[in-house]
Amino acid sequence: MQAPQHPQEETRLSRLRSCGVLDTPREHRFERLVFIAAQVMKAPIAKINFVDADRLWSKAYVGTSTRQFARDISFCSFTILQKDMLVVEDTRVDPRFVSNPLVTGAPFIRFYAGVPLFSDDGLPLGSLCVIDRQPRRISNDQIRTLKLLAKEAEDLVYPVEYEIAAAD
Repeated sequence: MQAPQHPQEETRLSRLRSCGVLDTPREHRFERLVFIAAQVMKAPIAKINFVDADRLWSKAYVGTSTRQFARDISFCSFTILQKDMLVVEDTRVDPRFVSNPLVTGAPFIRFYAGVPLFSDDGLPLGSLCVIDRQPRRISNDQIRTLKLLAKEAEDLVYPVEYEIAAAD
């Protein structure tokens, strides 16, 4: 299986590398976000991933010890092609993933929900995702929460400076 490419792949990769997040140590501020995501979803695995040219690299993760693996088997490679969240309620019936080695073998992924993480100029860099070994549905509240957590992750990569108006 070959991972799908973003239409602006070279520019996207350049932007990803320029943000300086790849191959950096784990950080509590990212780890807190994946912990909250796992708790909200009651899911065993949550990750903040960045999609490099040939690999998926995890900045933060809970419920797994795998920090990187081949992009070709990455669910997040599909997430970065989305403008919005990618939800796969049962991987065993989705033709994109039914033969994926992460579905047919360990960790036996059955559910995936990923929110794309964008650069400050709108290019997708990676995702905040939750994974379960059981098929499931996701509630509207869970969707909203995951999207908010993804925005927080983006702000950690590209801090936004807010101007606070002075009180008159």
